[in-house]
Amino acid sequence: MAVHVLAVLAYKEGDRVTSRFLAGSVNTNPVIIRRLLLALQRAELVDTRKGARSGSRLARAPGRITLAQVFRAVEHADTFATPARKPNADCPVGNCIIATLEEIFTSAQKAMERDLAGKTLSDVIEHIRASGLCSKTKGR
Repeated sequence: MAVHVLAVLAYKEGDRVTSRFLAGSVNTNPVIIRRLLLALQRAELVDTRKGARSGSRLARAPGRITLAQVFRAVEHADTFATPARKPNADCPVGNCIIATLEEIFTSAQKAMERDLAGKTLSDVIEHIRASGLCSKTKGR
């Protein structure tokens, strides 16, 4: 959802966009969008104003916003998590499964974040525009 919202803001090229408009694009409630915008604002990815000339826009150029930055702005839990319940330590698998999975999951998390760091919001917008689907939408 965060990438969707930021892509709309990038597509609007600096024009301020209301949470209501963004909610319409995402097909969700504006309150959810406002909460998301707060997280993105804390990460210094968007600039939001209330009142006259209200709305949000990107805080920097889309080419300077990586998908890793977006991910870190909105994800507060590990993508890969081990079970909360401890397995049976008397079982040969249960005895070492948590340590094994933590090693694998840490590696996977780092690989995902490395990949996301190599992609920018500009890449997303270029892909959207290249698809030709944007011209088929009404008023968005």
